[in-house]
Amino acid sequence: MNLKSSVDIISEWDIVAARQLGRNEAKEVGFGTVDQARITTAISELARNIYLYAGKGNIEIKQITEGNLTGLLVIASDKGPGISDVRKVMEDGYTTSGGLGAGLPGVKRLMDDFKIETALGEGTTISAKKWLR
Repeated sequence: MNLKSSVDIISEWDIVAARQLGRNEAKEVGFGTVDQARITTAISELARNIYLYAGKGNIEIKQITEGNLTGLLVIASDKGPGISDVRKVMEDGYTTSGGLGAGLPGVKRLMDDFKIETALGEGTTISAKKWLR
């Protein structure tokens, strides 16, 4: 089972659409309301980062299975400026937008697996998985 859905992030309304898609996919996989909220919060942060820092990009959500595990894979990708200092943006409280600074460290805590691939001037891809318990 590897079903995928995606939302192009171009406007603030697309952040809402990505959240809703994530909630629907999480519900379909069988996640409870608490994990649905974790997943949608992570998607919201990732989509917001695309909108704020890259201008446009994509949130892709895949239902995945690995062995006897079932879950969701969220892939946030953009062709923006890239992240110059990944260690810095992964520090709690760090913000360049004047927000709360929960951003990427928050996403990492909300999800089970988290990976950043970035290249200056080429863009960023962040993958995050949540496994059904």
